[in-house]
Amino acid sequence: HGGEEEAEVAAQKEAEVATQDIFYVCKQALETVKEKISKSEEITQEIVSWLTVPDDLPNDELMVPVDMRGVGADFEDVEQMVEKLGMKGTAEAFIKAEKYLEEHKSETPEEERVKPMTAKEWRAVLQEEEDGFDEDGEEELLSAEEGEEEEGDLDEGGEEEGDGEEGEGGDAEEPAAKKARTEE
Repeated sequence: HGGEEEAEVAAQKEAEVATQDIFYVCKQALETVKEKISKSEEITQEIVSWLTVPDDLPNDELMVPVDMRGVGADFEDVEQMVEKLGMKGTAEAFIKAEKYLEEHKSETPEEERVKPMTAKEWRAVLQEEEDGFDEDGEEELLSAEEGEEEEGDLDEGGEEEGDGEEGEGGDAEEPAAKKARTEE
């Protein structure tokens, strides 16, 4: 029994040392979610999306920070939360995350505390993260490279006559020679 308590204390210390896991949600949607849950009303996919997806929000919509450590489990993204917790569970998780941030804000110096931001600012943050290092970013890079290759092919064809003679002239003759061989 004593080992469990020690493990809990260690886990708590670790949690205190752990950095905040900040996510931003739509303030208005969060208020709506709290109201609906207090009245035991249904939480729909639309509400969860309104809460968590800034894409369709007006630029000046207020987004408030929540600390996902308050959820009590690690999730890759909102979709995974919905899969595991359902709509209502996901909504409740964001309420817990907001409460957690509020309860633990004294642990962070005033100037380092996260502050609300607009939907436009949050989209910019998410875009930076996406451009940086996640799977979506990689896919975007791949499709961008493919696009460049296609453009490159067009450029080669378009530049043959003029300024492309240095290196591309030889390349352009090769396919013609191949064609001649296949005609025989």
